[in-house]
Amino acid sequence: MSIQMTDFARRRLFPGDGRRTAIQDITAEQFVERLNAEVPVAVLPGYAPFCRLHVHRNWTSTRCSVVPITEENRHRLRTAYEARTPAELPVLVRWFEGVEPPVANYLVPILYSREQLAKEGTAIEADWGVVGCLYTMEAAEIPMAPITMMRNALGVEEGGSGVPLDREAYLRSVDFWEKHANWR
Repeated sequence: MSIQMTDFARRRLFPGDGRRTAIQDITAEQFVERLNAEVPVAVLPGYAPFCRLHVHRNWTSTRCSVVPITEENRHRLRTAYEARTPAELPVLVRWFEGVEPPVANYLVPILYSREQLAKEGTAIEADWGVVGCLYTMEAAEIPMAPITMMRNALGVEEGGSGVPLDREAYLRSVDFWEKHANWR
């Protein structure tokens, strides 16, 4: 099995501007090299048959992706309408500013199959392409954000994957994201 970095993930995970929410201490090439050389701690099923998550112990100083919302930090939440790419419609997003999360215990790359990426207009040579990465304390998946589930249900023409909305998974996601937020 081979893994390759997609341009979409490279822009988000290794933006080159020094942002602290990116993967730290390594290049995209070093990251992929390690993913291809190291057996993951666990392989988790993704939200669809073409998606899987590989759990790796964090070998970087990358901090956790999400922070629990508390009464002490709630005033640091910010919102804006943003698009991940110029082709996507902006959606409402929420994040913390001025919060210092702990260093993550795990890096959890999100992989899509070559066939799915081709459907979405991304050609890769490897079997699997990195489309994202979670930075977690536990060897587990962080629920996909509700807006990402909705975007996926809209189809590839709107930046999604074409997977229909799963109501139960959506409600679990809402429960998690009501209590957590990303940080910047």
